[in-house]
Amino acid sequence: MPRTASPPLASPTPSSRRRTSASVVLRSVLEHGPVARSTIARLTGLSPASVTDYCARFAELGLIREASAPRRSNGVGRPHVPVDLDDSRFVVGGVHVAVRYTTVALLDLRGRVVARREVKHERTDPGWVLARAAEGLGALLAGAPRCRPLGVGVAVGGWVDRESGTVVEHPLLGWREVAVREVLGERTGLPVHVDGHARALVNGERLFGRAKDSGSVLHLFVGNVVDAAFATHDEVHHGPRSQAGAIAHLPVPGGTEHCACGRIGCLQAELSEQTMVRRARAAGVVEGVNPLHVVTAAAAGDREAVRLLVERARAVGRASRLLLDVLNPETVVVTEVGIIHRQDCLDALREGVGAERAASVLPTSFPDSVLAVAGGSVALDVLYRDPLAASPRPI
Repeated sequence: MPRTASPPLASPTPSSRRRTSASVVLRSVLEHGPVARSTIARLTGLSPASVTDYCARFAELGLIREASAPRRSNGVGRPHVPVDLDDSRFVVGGVHVAVRYTTVALLDLRGRVVARREVKHERTDPGWVLARAAEGLGALLAGAPRCRPLGVGVAVGGWVDRESGTVVEHPLLGWREVAVREVLGERTGLPVHVDGHARALVNGERLFGRAKDSGSVLHLFVGNVVDAAFATHDEVHHGPRSQAGAIAHLPVPGGTEHCACGRIGCLQAELSEQTMVRRARAAGVVEGVNPLHVVTAAAAGDREAVRLLVERARAVGRASRLLLDVLNPETVVVTEVGIIHRQDCLDALREGVGAERAASVLPTSFPDSVLAVAGGSVALDVLYRDPLAASPRPI
């Protein structure tokens, strides 16, 4: 049977070129501002006239402003008036739905948390959780009357379909086919964007974190849910219906924990916060279900707490090494409670990865606000990818 030739790749349309150009200009202002327009042209390869046009549009929309002090080029000639982000006008809402609570937050255009609160889950049915999230966002916005919301980003563990804004499956919450975008959009009246929390944090790292200069980034999230995300050349891989990054059921050699899938030794069953806290309770380290209590006990000198945290971090390192072997990213970022708070856990993580790649493994850039940043980064990624479409018209 003759082989069918692949169709030629489609050329970029004028609208896609404009979208890309607008994105790189605003990203340049984010990364380098205050920055002269001529410098943006040099950094992006766009013509000075195009850069000036995009900057004028962004200023009209309220996304950037001219810095107060002009700068001279090499001390001679007409001074340049640099531009910078205007982070005083707009915010995005961020929602992160965990197993025990939801984090709601407001973030500015630099990804900084302006306000946040946690809403404990009295129930986990999606209607109740999303209603409380909308109420929490409303309260935060009421407390920041000068800030105009651009939209809401929602980050959730489990299987999340970004295109439809749906949580397809989250076994720990008992959610299946939950139309998060639709429900929160109706309750808030704002554009809502939804993604998995590992992918959300990859976007946060490449926009605002230490991995923004890296050509490829792997993010590993280890909480009650364990999942991963991979970005290369500024694009996060999603796969069909956004199933990429589902690593919960990778087998762990020598694992002993029973998984809900019926097998023994699945990665999430071995490494989840639920498992760590259960082991800590059995050892008399803590009561309750809060993993931060294990960290507190370790800080107070409890040797068993230290052992549990360090062993978990080392196991996370071994899992990271497997993903490194498959994907070979320049940078690996790990979000895990012990690694965030303790140097010995970070050392154990890097030991598990192996000496040859240890230096490329980093803890999250957002140790004090990682869940809030996860939610907000979903919306901010949309803004920075297509700023002219995602921005409101000026009032």
